[in-house]
Amino acid sequence: MSEKENILTYVDDEGKEVMCEILFTFESEEFKKNYVLFYPIEEKGEESIDVMAASFNPLEDGSVGELNEITTEEEWELVEEMLDSFSDDCDCEECNDECDEHHCHCCSDDEE
Repeated sequence: MSEKENILTYVDDEGKEVMCEILFTFESEEFKKNYVLFYPIEEKGEESIDVMAASFNPLEDGSVGELNEITTEEEWELVEEMLDSFSDDCDCEECNDECDEHHCHCCSDDEE
């Protein structure tokens, strides 16, 4: 997996590299892990997008390092709660609720 700005590349189950945009990241004190939610760039602008999630260990520069599979139901519940909260915070019609309250990942004139 590689990352540049809000973009990451991962290898899917078929061995194909998929370019994805990072929707947001968050840290869980409960599970002592960091999580990233992302979606394939090719789906951007579509009515519905396939959001994926993984845990990760941040690199020294703060970027997303290697992705790890989420394996427990409790972790998936946390991720779903965070995604619901994230979607509720967005006012941006331009990006179909893909923004967080601090930074719109789809609109170039928003700043953190």
